[in-house]
Amino acid sequence: MQHAQKKIGIIGAGLVGTLLAIYLKKAGHTVHVFDRSDDIRTIEFSGRSINLAISTRGWKTLDDVSIGDEIRAIAIPMDKRAIHTINGELNYQKYGMKGESIYSISRGGLNRKIIDIAEERGVQFFFNQKIWDVSLEDATIYIGETEKGDWQAHTYDIIFGADGAFSRVRHRMQRQNRFNYSQNFLPIGYKELKIPANADHTHKIDKNSFHIWPRGEYMLIALANEDGSFTCTLFMPFEGENSFEQIDTEEKVAAFFEKNFPDTKELIPELLKDYFSNPTSSLVTTQCYPWTYKDKVALIGDAAHAIVPFYGQGMNAGFEDITELYNQMMNWGDNWIEVFKNYQEKRKPNADAIAELSFRNFMEMSTKTADKQFHLQKKIEARFTEKYPGKWLPLYDRVTFSLNPYVDALAIGDLQKSIMDEVMLQPDIEEKWDSEEIEQLILSKLL
Repeated sequence: MQHAQKKIGIIGAGLVGTLLAIYLKKAGHTVHVFDRSDDIRTIEFSGRSINLAISTRGWKTLDDVSIGDEIRAIAIPMDKRAIHTINGELNYQKYGMKGESIYSISRGGLNRKIIDIAEERGVQFFFNQKIWDVSLEDATIYIGETEKGDWQAHTYDIIFGADGAFSRVRHRMQRQNRFNYSQNFLPIGYKELKIPANADHTHKIDKNSFHIWPRGEYMLIALANEDGSFTCTLFMPFEGENSFEQIDTEEKVAAFFEKNFPDTKELIPELLKDYFSNPTSSLVTTQCYPWTYKDKVALIGDAAHAIVPFYGQGMNAGFEDITELYNQMMNWGDNWIEVFKNYQEKRKPNADAIAELSFRNFMEMSTKTADKQFHLQKKIEARFTEKYPGKWLPLYDRVTFSLNPYVDALAIGDLQKSIMDEVMLQPDIEEKWDSEEIEQLILSKLL
């Protein structure tokens, strides 16, 4: 569908804002992207990152503007979890029922690549631009060196707020009557660590696995990078016995890792340096509504729905926002009132659903992945899925390897959980897990 050319301003040159710019440019609009930080292509990006995992939803959005293959060239497929037990054993858990993979990629590397592509396609970027306010009625942004100094006004036909969990655009929208907003911080924070490459630039551990050291209230994860290194993330409570507050000296850090992650001693040679030089960052879920104002302003990605990272869906969900927005643009053409109305009505329930799923998945990653009963449950589900693929798809596959709405995944996942809870309580389940009796029990609950 042809669109009248609009002058569109996007606030935020992160992943979602930049990919959105590519879509809007494809539709024929003039697109300017503003960011308060330096151009990420000119700086070293490290110290507070969690590597990204691209899955089916994200690939669809990238492929729909023909850049997926360029991104696959710098991404590393991971077809399984590698569970590092405290006694040194290594257990593998395949991800998809059909051998699917999620893909590890550094946030900085992906962001640089997408900005390059956007510029090649005609998007203009303006870095080091501090935006202090937004006029919703006439889509004007105000830029200045300081909050109290002189501001320059830049007026657009439409503004998108893609400026993250602490969005300045959303902050302005919050001053409206009947605007709902909430934020919830986890008592758990995270800190970036690093496994360097071998001398020959190979990886020290399997690059095609998502590595997890599950330890209950705290855990360590590692995802591979192209250069042979791994970005590690330590998740741990801010306060309490095993916490960032208590583990505050080199001696305590060394003892904590020796006790809880003994197999990382040779893997993380700069542990103490990384631990004390990298910041301890927080994890927040934000929810709000409405996401749009008339036909002038819309929120997208984390600005509308920041989530915790434990399902690996934050970026994928943000990219799926773009897919839905573009679908509505194709449906409604220049009627931006309807575009925005349908976009937010479609995406809001799904954003809430993946926020809930992400919150729940911390327990699976940090505790259940090391539990024998959990492994047995996964075997039962895999066997049943293989035999009755039309009747059962595990929740992880439904979220990660399908385009099914998140809200459906949550509802169906809750039903499946109730069934599996009953299955796992059956006497002698360890001996009869693959029996006709268990199969019929599951079938009876699905009728």
